[in-house]
Amino acid sequence: MHSPTASSSLVTLDEIREAHAAIAPHVHQTPVMGSSYIGKRAGAWVVLKLELFQKTGSFKARGVINTLRQLTHEERERGVVSLSAGNHAQALAWGAARFGVAATIVMPTTAVPSKVAATREYGGEVIQTSGDLLATALELQRTRGLTLVHPFDDLRVIAGQATVGMEILSQIPDVDVVIVACGGGGLISGVAAAVKQRRPSVRVIGVEPEGAAAMTRSIAAGAPQRLSSLDTVADGLAAPFAGTQNLAHCLAFVDDWLVVPDREIIEAMRVLMERCKIVPEPAGAAAVVPLLDGRLALPPGATVVPIVCGGNIDIERLKMLV
Repeated sequence: MHSPTASSSLVTLDEIREAHAAIAPHVHQTPVMGSSYIGKRAGAWVVLKLELFQKTGSFKARGVINTLRQLTHEERERGVVSLSAGNHAQALAWGAARFGVAATIVMPTTAVPSKVAATREYGGEVIQTSGDLLATALELQRTRGLTLVHPFDDLRVIAGQATVGMEILSQIPDVDVVIVACGGGGLISGVAAAVKQRRPSVRVIGVEPEGAAAMTRSIAAGAPQRLSSLDTVADGLAAPFAGTQNLAHCLAFVDDWLVVPDREIIEAMRVLMERCKIVPEPAGAAAVVPLLDGRLALPPGATVVPIVCGGNIDIERLKMLV
């Protein structure tokens, strides 16, 4: 870990606790489940944190609710806009409907069809583009007077995602290691902030796909990096850039990073389906990858919690992958 940059601010434990209490009426406390099979392969006691059972099928609902509840009346009246490959889009459309807010989401033309359809079904207006998602969203923000709800680079979003970490610490008090998949960095920023500020001895490990490793590149460079291309089956982790706030949190709170190939993400999906009877999307399986191949050095008897962060996978796509 490193010190964050002087200009960055980090979410506090008080902010995380406040978010946890405030969003509780809107979201699930997701279950945990041990896996003896994965544990044997890892040489550890493995407990899965099942965020794929969250509202809208991923952890994203947490950060969305924590942000929407803090908007002013005027901001709610005007509506919100964002950008997403799918999971944040669904969560924002769902959350905005709960608060009576109009939501517009910019999605790539390559977005998984079922995620686009679900976003519309939740009440969101979807605008698909082959161009720059953020630039398109910012233009809509300007021309329509909307409020941007960033998918990850926002302290309110980070504090909302941090509630996953709070739940892990209450559900598995003896946890030694938490493994988190990383796209733009919202989930790992929040989880690491919660875990490290409450239990500094717990090791937090980030996992990125080889074809979308924006955060590890940003850490190496010491500044947020933008990827010129994305190439991974894990569309939920395919953020083209790392967030500024997220980089600061990762530098401050994340201990180690692993970059994994798509073939191992697909193998982790198979293991979770066959052995644990759950159906994750590729992003949801990524945190399990380091436990299947022995690459992670763990103390004997360690309690390890990988977060299965989402389960929004298109059935036709699933058939092609596994």
